[in-house]
Amino acid sequence: MKHVFIVNPHAGKQSCENQLREALAQLKTPIDYDIYIKQHKDDSFELVQRYRKEYPSEELRFYACGGDGTLREVAASTVGVEGTAFTSFAQGSGNDYVKYYGGKELFQNIDNLLNGTAVPIDIMRINGSSFALNATHFGLDASVAKTMDHIRRLPVVGGPLAYPCGVAWALLTAMRTKCTVWADDEKLNEDCILLCTATNGTHVGGSYRCAPRSKNDDGLLEVCLVNPVSHFTFIKLMGAYQRGEHLDDKRFAKHIVYRRAHSITIEAPEGFCVSLDGELYFGNHIKVENIHQAARFVVPKREL
Repeated sequence: MKHVFIVNPHAGKQSCENQLREALAQLKTPIDYDIYIKQHKDDSFELVQRYRKEYPSEELRFYACGGDGTLREVAASTVGVEGTAFTSFAQGSGNDYVKYYGGKELFQNIDNLLNGTAVPIDIMRINGSSFALNATHFGLDASVAKTMDHIRRLPVVGGPLAYPCGVAWALLTAMRTKCTVWADDEKLNEDCILLCTATNGTHVGGSYRCAPRSKNDDGLLEVCLVNPVSHFTFIKLMGAYQRGEHLDDKRFAKHIVYRRAHSITIEAPEGFCVSLDGELYFGNHIKVENIHQAARFVVPKREL
């Protein structure tokens, strides 16, 4: 088996390259591995294809050493490539996808990752060409992602504080977003929304459990649309939403539409954008399809 560690030197507050090399040097059993430092956006696609060509009969495992953006890119790179699996050596500020499996700490132990099990998982395909692993979200959430993109590496407000700072700014500027959403063939709203999430994972923004019932291998998206509410109602309900209680809390019943669907379609004005695992994607007609078990994800071995 060939192990390839793909390091994003810009993920988190400092590169994890030295930490990774030290962990690999301390392995009791040697492995066949390479470390690749990302040079530019989307170079993981070229890398996966090159390794598949150079090692045509060998099982390949790719380790995304970074945050959700790096993981999304590596995941998308393995779609449709036989004999490959991927996982996360979690180093970013959010690491939302791995919360589905228990959290970041589980994905920081190299021994457990190397002895993990590859399982089939779903991946979202957007307009036939782009991909998301964890969540496609928009409305207030896309405004938050825009702000996070600007401040994530700034002192004081960056890192773990980037999401709450983004929420604070969105509360002032993005309480209503004009768009219409369909889940499969069902129209979910007429005019404006507060926010909408379509997910395979369970969390966004580091700590917001937006999809507590999500299953990442069943072919279905967890779709939750929140209609516009007042600032007072938003603040009153935000804590329960963050904890993932909104699907069972009766106070939310008149504000949300919850569905499980194979796809969603969005119609919106020019300049509309969605967040794909934190990366902004612009378009006025967007279709998100969930591709059933399109890739394999390595779940770390759990210590007894």
